[in-house]
Amino acid sequence: MDKHKTIHVIGMQMDLGASKRGVNMGPLAIRYAGLMDKLEEMEFTVVDKGDILTGPTETSDPRMKNFRPIFEANKKLFEQVTDSLRKGALPVILGGDHSVAAGSITAAATHFNKLGLIWIDAHGDFNNDESSPSGNMHGMPLSAVTGFGPEKMIAFSDAVRHVDPRHVAVVGGRDIDPGERKRMAASGIHVFSIHEVDRLGMSEVMNRAIEVASDGTDGIHVSFDVDAITPEEAPGVGTPVHSGLTVREAFLTAELVAETGKLLSLDMVEINPILDERNKTGILACELILSFLGKTVY
Repeated sequence: MDKHKTIHVIGMQMDLGASKRGVNMGPLAIRYAGLMDKLEEMEFTVVDKGDILTGPTETSDPRMKNFRPIFEANKKLFEQVTDSLRKGALPVILGGDHSVAAGSITAAATHFNKLGLIWIDAHGDFNNDESSPSGNMHGMPLSAVTGFGPEKMIAFSDAVRHVDPRHVAVVGGRDIDPGERKRMAASGIHVFSIHEVDRLGMSEVMNRAIEVASDGTDGIHVSFDVDAITPEEAPGVGTPVHSGLTVREAFLTAELVAETGKLLSLDMVEINPILDERNKTGILACELILSFLGKTVY
């Protein structure tokens, strides 16, 4: 990563897409872990764009719970990320539940001609308003940004672009709904489940994921849900799933992406301080961001 690169940090205090409250405080936890000072120590020019807030809950559509306040907050995020990219900065988005990826990824996909995407998550997040068993919108953004709906989730302008599913790699999935699994298989995205991580090793999985996301693209957006990591090491998440990535596998993921020099934008989401232990997960998320931006262990 170019040490002269400008980093724009954008917080999104969003928990309306999830069934449990508290991930709206995730940006505060990551900041409290010292993110801004540590980025400056890495000699980046850092601009803190502050946090986007959300409106009150609403229940008009049980198939897309809280659609209006989520959409309005994501539209602000879309505009901020677009502005950052136009200024040549690398936006780092602090979530917030994973519905924030609808705003950040759509901005990157619309700004760049061809965007690659690496989605690291225990879950598929590939439901739409018809397939979702819960109506929780943090389970829909990957489907939306790749053109499989709900389209109104990303209707921020007339010019928005989808991410080509052929350039999408999902890494670490281990809790995917049966309906999601069928939709993902039909979509053309590449899924590297926790089984592939166990069988092939994290290095090989990430080499393949990076190839998927970088071959023929302008670069890579990474969307990292901290519940991809096993909950013993990342307890502060709202939807924990046992037997996830180890901390070392998570850092290797970040380091391999950083080595490519192709990172264009980054989400770090789903940190819930209410469920955490002495900000353990917030600190981990902070350190992962630094690793994605080039911090090494030596």
